[in-house]
Amino acid sequence: MQNQRQNESGHKMSITNKIKALLNLRGKKKDDLAGYLGMTPQSLTNKFNRGSYSAEDLIKIAAFAECEIAFILPDTQKITLGVSDIRQG
Repeated sequence: MQNQRQNESGHKMSITNKIKALLNLRGKKKDDLAGYLGMTPQSLTNKFNRGSYSAEDLIKIAAFAECEIAFILPDTQKITLGVSDIRQG
């Protein structure tokens, strides 16, 4: 299995490419993600091009892909982040 931080050619994958890979693995479409995030497909494309994501963005993307974001400690303990962790304005 490849290193989580590198693609098959040994280069680091950008966060955008990791998100695209996640969507592909989960059979999800970018336009559907845009709708889930409450933005237009063009706005999401712009965000992908900038590679600029807040913690809230990443938590929502994980929820859309039906997975979780976690801090995994060396002793296998983990702390997960979910939609309930997003600060309500």
